[in-house]
Amino acid sequence: MSKLAARIAAWGHRNLPKREDLEHSRWVGPFARRPELWRFTRRSVPRGVAVGLLVGIFALIPGIQIVGAALMCVPSRGNIPIAAAMTFLSNPATTPLILAASIYVGNRLGFHADVSTFNSLLDHRASLNDWAYWLLSDAAPAMLLGLFVISVICAAVGYLVSSLVWNWWVRHKRRTKLEQLDAARAAAADEA
Repeated sequence: MSKLAARIAAWGHRNLPKREDLEHSRWVGPFARRPELWRFTRRSVPRGVAVGLLVGIFALIPGIQIVGAALMCVPSRGNIPIAAAMTFLSNPATTPLILAASIYVGNRLGFHADVSTFNSLLDHRASLNDWAYWLLSDAAPAMLLGLFVISVICAAVGYLVSSLVWNWWVRHKRRTKLEQLDAARAAAADEA
């Protein structure tokens, strides 16, 4: 596992742009000058996960997701790369499931969106005009409320899970380092 992580880190170090390179960009420069938005710390990573899930699930528009996540990371001091990566959890394969779940949740909260019409529009590859007509009915409030509820719950769960994983990882690294030190001390004591 550590070899895979080392290979991924080496690939990222070779291919991903450096913060110094991003500082010269007109659009990204203001964010690149704030190093706390790019560091992987115990506070910034869970915040980045939460922001990425919140924006990624609620927005569902590919270009807006990453930009929105980066903009929301500024006041919340979340990690921008993690937030951008988390927006990819809502992709063309998961979007229909997210939409169907949001309509279901919206209907359970008191709205009345017709799920069979949604399924029919998906199956028949409806035009943009048909989708707009359906959204202007009762479907829009149900879907928006459902998206909001699902995105907030996913963001909270993502924050908790990433915090727990981060703490486990730090404890694991410390335990491994202490075991190596104890083994080195035992070997030195045996030689003496």
